[in-house]
Amino acid sequence: MRPFCALIIVTGLLSLAASAGAEPAVAPGYKLETFNMPGAAFAGLSRDAGGLLVSDLASGRLYRRGVDGKLVTFGPIFPHGFDVIGDPTGPYRVVRTGDVFVVAQGWTPVNSDEGPFDHALVAIDAAGHARIISSDFWNPFDFIVAGGTYYVIDSARNSVERLQADGRKSTLMTFRRMAGAATGLRSLSPTEFAEGNSYEVDAVPTGIALRDGRLYIALFGGFPFLAGAGKIVSLPEAGHALKPQLDVEGLNAPVSIAFDNDGEMLVLEHGTYNQKEGFREGSGRLLELNKMTHDRKIILDGLTRPVSVLVWDDRGLVVSELGGNLHFLTREAAR
Repeated sequence: MRPFCALIIVTGLLSLAASAGAEPAVAPGYKLETFNMPGAAFAGLSRDAGGLLVSDLASGRLYRRGVDGKLVTFGPIFPHGFDVIGDPTGPYRVVRTGDVFVVAQGWTPVNSDEGPFDHALVAIDAAGHARIISSDFWNPFDFIVAGGTYYVIDSARNSVERLQADGRKSTLMTFRRMAGAATGLRSLSPTEFAEGNSYEVDAVPTGIALRDGRLYIALFGGFPFLAGAGKIVSLPEAGHALKPQLDVEGLNAPVSIAFDNDGEMLVLEHGTYNQKEGFREGSGRLLELNKMTHDRKIILDGLTRPVSVLVWDDRGLVVSELGGNLHFLTREAAR
């Protein structure tokens, strides 16, 4: 699949200023504050001590947001722009690991020559110097670091890659294409997708999280991004699993996963898709899944093309949107 994990297969659907709509709805017991940077396309989120790290696909810049709320750039300007189908590409995610920052850089922008940073993991030292950890990826959308090992989601290869500190790389899992009933496609082509037929789409892995020795991966699902076709699967961190375990299904294009301090799973849905509109404005949402009952609670609703969710502490969450929004949710103290 293509850049930005093939979220869009038709051109002209991306609006970097898509955040001008109504304020998202937050669940009772939470307070919401939103920061907006006009023209930005915020993507990956991570924590660096008391600071928030965020990448911007619109400018190719990395930012650190301190306690004063100001965004300060650091590191080089990464290749950025649009791919051949109009999706944004650039630094998808930045994470502090030890004394360096590690960046997952996306596909080569259209009308640009391929550079050394493209489709690579890049390390930036304290002086701002960059070195390539590995460029043996197609589209490294998300990654985590555990015990010096990188677990990288390669959305274009539909795989989870394991990269050791010494540069050795192996494929932990390649996801098979996902089958679906043709009934959801009859509105697109009643003659092609007859009743009783089936179709397959690429799994398109996106977000990844580690919990209790298992890797949890969001499967976004390929075009036409049918509502309810997304899944969360898991596999053991150690060794190779013959088949991933299905943990959650019936999701609307899940793009990011996290676990809160109580062990509840948080899933960020990119939204529902329409042939004419693309991903519908306000159709993204943040879900909390009860670890015992698997009941779903909507924490934040009415999002437009959200990308990443970060657990800040036992009360705080952060959500990014391509429209240049950072949403800060705070759970109100019990009275």
